[in-house]
Amino acid sequence: MIVQQINTTLNTAAPGRIAEEIGKVLLAHGHSSYIGFGRSERPSESKLIKIGNNLDQALHGAKTRLFDKHGFGSHHATARFVKQIDNINPDIIHLHNIHGYYLNVEVLFRYLKQAGKPVVWTLHDCWPFTGHCSYFDFVNCFRWETECHHCPNRHAYPKSWLADNSRQNFYRKKELFTGVEDMVFISPSEWLAQLLKRSFLRDYPVHVIRNGIDLHSFRPMDNSSELRQKYQLGDKKILLGVASIWDRRKGFNDFIKLSKKLSENELIVLIGLNHKQAHDLPANIRGIARTENLSELTGFYSLAEVFVNPTYVDNFPTTNLEALACGTPVVTYNTGGSPEAIDDQTGLCVPKGETHQLHNAIGKVMAVGKEHFRPLCRARAEDMYNKENRYMDYLGLYNKLLKIS
Repeated sequence: MIVQQINTTLNTAAPGRIAEEIGKVLLAHGHSSYIGFGRSERPSESKLIKIGNNLDQALHGAKTRLFDKHGFGSHHATARFVKQIDNINPDIIHLHNIHGYYLNVEVLFRYLKQAGKPVVWTLHDCWPFTGHCSYFDFVNCFRWETECHHCPNRHAYPKSWLADNSRQNFYRKKELFTGVEDMVFISPSEWLAQLLKRSFLRDYPVHVIRNGIDLHSFRPMDNSSELRQKYQLGDKKILLGVASIWDRRKGFNDFIKLSKKLSENELIVLIGLNHKQAHDLPANIRGIARTENLSELTGFYSLAEVFVNPTYVDNFPTTNLEALACGTPVVTYNTGGSPEAIDDQTGLCVPKGETHQLHNAIGKVMAVGKEHFRPLCRARAEDMYNKENRYMDYLGLYNKLLKIS
């Protein structure tokens, strides 16, 4: 079996790591794995195809910013990529994030329609069925159910400074994405699966396959004394937040509000901040740059009393799963599929934006104590989010599509 995956980034951020892990499963079972990607190249075990270059992506970005035509740039880069796919002649084509300034969806889907290959599409956000945005719920807009127009979220990713092309984008996507005969969708969350059934993609099969993580890497660690000394944490009780990019959508402003409610023996640690964000923090928030140091990251997850995820837009954040695997309970907003990661034994969920309730929920969890939650959180991660099981689900789906017993 030959599988060609496509994603914006390579082996970084959740979609890129998921594609890499699927590739590893394929290789371990004697199959071939190819990954086409736009940027952020990191080591990979799959055979790789780089799509386009920096100039091409910059021009695609300009087309997005000025004309709101995201996904309709990178014509020549995508045409070259399609020829490479054709030469590989894969049995399955597996899409992940096809937005991100690197791919022309019109060129890609014209090829998919004529190639006649089974297509698997894992959705990591809502962009495929909206006329503009990756998450509509930040502005509580449901025009995507009938017809996008006068987009109230135009300045969100993929940002457009001038034009509102949401109506035309909506119909172009609908015409392109609904014409593939043999296509199935995968959602990591029930939340997104239900949205798909209300969108113009409703006639396609939808399966829920949860994201998986490496439980050997993400496990309870005992390097707290090293981290406390290195980052001058003292003996404070740690409330942890982790994100690739911190902004108001990820709850950065809510952490600032939360910091005003903490006691003197509590400290917020935020991982993934840029230099300016880290420089302007209140005294009881410690900012740390994004890290690929897995030992340090798992150490922080293990050290924290509670993992706090006040996200306003999300599908099924892997940070929740990583925290659980390290034995740490999760408090999150009722956003997208984020609450689906936990149950009443492993965390709490509160309404979006309610920082007072967020603080109360953190207090409840901390009052019960980390020792109570640690085995329960780890057990949930082992039962539901083991990558060895979740990515085998993809292999089973591939076999089913190809009618391999």
